[in-house]
This record gives sequence, structure tokens and C-alpha cells, in this order.
Amino acid sequence: MLEKEVNLYKRLHDKQEEIEVLLELAEEGNEVLDELNEKLDLFEQELQSAQLRTLFFDPDDARNAILTIHPGAGGTESQDWAQILFRMYLRYAERKGFKTEVVDFQPGEEAGLKSATIRMEGDYAYGLLSQESGVHRLVRISPFDANKRRHTSFAAVFVYPEIEDDVEVDINPDDLKIDTYRSSGKGGQHVNRTDSAVRITHLPTGIVVQCQNERSQHQNKATAMRLLKARLYEIEKHKKQEKIERLEDNKSDIAWGNQIRSYVLHPYKMIKDLRTRLETGDVERILDGDLDDFIKASLSLRKKEGLAAATAKNK
Repeated sequence: MLEKEVNLYKRLHDKQEEIEVLLELAEEGNEVLDELNEKLDLFEQELQSAQLRTLFFDPDDARNAILTIHPGAGGTESQDWAQILFRMYLRYAERKGFKTEVVDFQPGEEAGLKSATIRMEGDYAYGLLSQESGVHRLVRISPFDANKRRHTSFAAVFVYPEIEDDVEVDINPDDLKIDTYRSSGKGGQHVNRTDSAVRITHLPTGIVVQCQNERSQHQNKATAMRLLKARLYEIEKHKKQEKIERLEDNKSDIAWGNQIRSYVLHPYKMIKDLRTRLETGDVERILDGDLDDFIKASLSLRKKEGLAAATAKNK
């Protein structure tokens, strides 16, 4: 990881030198303004990336991420909202250049989804997406309501760091209930021919993970075990930090009062983060995956609170 930081610094230094040369040429009357503006834009992008990295301090921030989405109560309306979030995070990952894999996707009966799990691979994927964990609230005129009434829907997003094989997480095989079933997701006709999909329940915690994306039951089981390992690791991590007794307690009520962000599409358009108070009326841009401003504000708040806690502890 240190090598990546050095390479980032080197790219910044090289771009700075290129800009200085172009400025000298411009002062001499050379037509280089278009090229100079292009280099300045690229330099600004790299600089923003470097500034963002200063907000990471958790050892897990550099890991890949596993993101799950679950609709709240409300049937088709909430399931459709979960599908909108699913697309938003895939678009965000695309903007960041992350490699994504839809590990599990359970479609809703009429529209939307019942649950989805995405693996995201890229620099600081977990550090960035960790700030999206929580309940997301949508207010809109429901497309599923014949009377065109306004509905409020909820969906929960949970993000976990992907754990490498060198990290020890003790899982007792006797604590696992393993079920197989026929896949209902994408992946070609082969997924529907056999009971290749795997669902694993960790009995002590009640955590359920499932995978139907791979071609064989063995591969799906291996992927599901990685998901379970990540979930259990995150719970133990939070216990040690004394933030919460159990991470799963956060899932008790996907409803009013537990949301981290509100997305209002009617009677006006506004997205507001309830932690940082950052808000914007450009809802289409956000739902298309441009989450940088919200994530940066939340990371800044996290670092501020972390520094304050460390100062208080040392007094």
C-alpha cells in the first residue's frame, strides 16, 4: 500500500512539472492553452484523490468492499427503491474504476429486489463505501400506486471489508446451517439446472449469506464463506472498538428514525445526509452514482470524531 502512495505522489509531481513547462511556453506566446487546461484538470483530479486519502486511518480502509442491500417494509415500493440504490452503487463503482461482481441477487415479485450483494474491488473501496452503511429513505409519488399518492420507502445498506485468507476468523463448522437451492439469478441457463446456489446461516448470530453467481455449488459455497467471514470480522471489530455490542442490532428496524440519508423526489427534489447536513437538489446526479461529495463529507466527520475521541482518551 505504501508503494501506491509513493506512486500517487510521483504522479502529482510529474503533472506539476508538466504544468510549469506549459506555463513557461504560454508566457512566451506559444498556443498551449488547451493543453494547459487539460493538464490542470487532470492535476486537480489527482490532487482531490490525494486529499481524500488523508481522511483514511482505519487499517481496513484499503480493503475491497462487500456491499449488501435489503428493502424495508413496504413490498414492491421498497423493493424498487432497493433496486434504485443497487444501480446507484454500481454506477459509483464504475466512476471509481472498481471491479464489481454481483455475488447474489434476489429479485422482487413484481419489481425491484429482495436482497443483493455486490463485491467491489479497488483502491480504498471499503474506506469509501463504509460511509454508506445505514438506512436510506425515499419520498416520492409511487409508480405502483394507481392513485398517485406519495410514499415513503426505506432500504438498508451494509458494507463490510473483504477479509484476506491471512486474517484469522474462527468459525465453528457446527455453528453453520448450509442449504442449497436452484438459482433464480443471472448467469446463464446452467444456474437453473441444478441446486448450485448456496445459503449459509451462522446459528449463533443469525447471519445469513448466500451466493448464486458461480457455476458450481463448490464455488458458491466458497464465496458464501468469504462473505460470512467478512461479516463476522466486522462484528468483532466493532465489539473491540466498543462502538456497538453487535453490528446486527443495526438491522432491527429499517424504518423511520434510523436513516442516514433522505432522498426526496416530491413535492420538491432534495437529498440530505442527516449526519453531515450536506444537501443537494441535483438528485439525478446522485442517483447516477456521483456520491463523492457525500462520502468526502462523511469521511471528514469520521476523522474529526476519531481525533476528538483519541484526544479525550489521552487526557
